[in-house]
Amino acid sequence: MENLTLFTSKDRDTLLKPRKGESKFGEHIQLLSNLTNIYDDIVDLDVDYVIFGISEDIGVYANYGKTGTYKAWEATLKILLNIQSNRFTKAKRVLILGHLDYKKERDITTQKPTKKVISKARKLVETIDKDVAYIVSSIVRAGKTPIIIGGGHNNAYGNIKGLALSTNNKVNVVNFDAHTDFRPEEGRHSGNGFSYAYAEGFLENYFIFGLHENYTSEKLLKTLKKVKHIKHNTYEALDVRNELDFNTELEAALNHVSGTNFGIEIDCDAVENIPSSAMTPSGFNTKQARQFVNYLGKHKNASYLHICEAAPTKKTKTKVGKFITYLITDFIKAEKN
Repeated sequence: MENLTLFTSKDRDTLLKPRKGESKFGEHIQLLSNLTNIYDDIVDLDVDYVIFGISEDIGVYANYGKTGTYKAWEATLKILLNIQSNRFTKAKRVLILGHLDYKKERDITTQKPTKKVISKARKLVETIDKDVAYIVSSIVRAGKTPIIIGGGHNNAYGNIKGLALSTNNKVNVVNFDAHTDFRPEEGRHSGNGFSYAYAEGFLENYFIFGLHENYTSEKLLKTLKKVKHIKHNTYEALDVRNELDFNTELEAALNHVSGTNFGIEIDCDAVENIPSSAMTPSGFNTKQARQFVNYLGKHKNASYLHICEAAPTKKTKTKVGKFITYLITDFIKAEKN
């Protein structure tokens, strides 16, 4: 694949910080020595999870958002590789594949967002969609579970399409998010991955967990009410007014999506004070995000985990990397039943 950069042993050794008497996660992960065809290269590997990154913020830019989401992959790797390898973290069950890189294409995000430039950016997102869908589909067909890190929430579309193509069936999604990302099909961007997936017949049941009332238009609320396959709750109902119980709503979300293969989407915009494309000062805490991943990840039909929209700065890259790493390992630790 033209835009896929393989993660090599040299890359690992550059980031790894061995310590006497300890065994690091990065010392035990699986790697590919070369890449010919993703499915053929991984189908016989004795791993359960395949992690790959998406270094892009074009979808966020195409939605007139704050860029920087391309940095999440690198920030995560530096932390993930250096956590402990032990009976809990199961490093030997993990393959780190590499990342999709769009360094040249990302030049567009430095331009003034005119109508013409935004239109071009949205065309670029369609290219990213194809790459993401191909990788996710290849991983799932090979019997492994993808963990996708970084980029904007535009990449939910590729995840959903890839899972649907690999199973030859519509799939479901639960989205831990402050926003619906179910906006009009006006050209691809980070705000309409789910609406496109639904319109094109890849997505069936969709649950939005923790929608922020202040940032959801009345028009979108009417759309949510009209589409019978969509259910949601709001952050305010859960955590401000205490009208809904967090654990009860976790069960409701699972019941809505678990009838078939489903994806778990985590938008870092929903988590309080996590640097992201739309960072919130009021939202779920990191513990709740981790509980969400653990609870949903236990189900046998949980088919991928996607963590997106984090936009670390130089000062916050360690914080972001640690948070995403916790979510990755929570998903790996969740015992499917």
